[in-house]
Amino acid sequence: MMTPQQLDEWKILPRIMMAVITLLTYQVIHWFMALDIPTTQQTTLVSICTGMLTGSFGIWMNGEK
Repeated sequence: MMTPQQLDEWKILPRIMMAVITLLTYQVIHWFMALDIPTTQQTTLVSICTGMLTGSFGIWMNGEK
């Protein structure tokens, strides 16, 4: 059985969260590139998602010390 301390040491949850955020951002960008004529709202969505990925990655890298 895995103890809570082992779960914290292995940092499984943050790694899973980063993988999910990366996958979702990839899917949003792929969807956006398939659009014929993107609107400003769609462009804003992609900008927010990529900014969120950048911010999450920065926080994750600082937390790995």
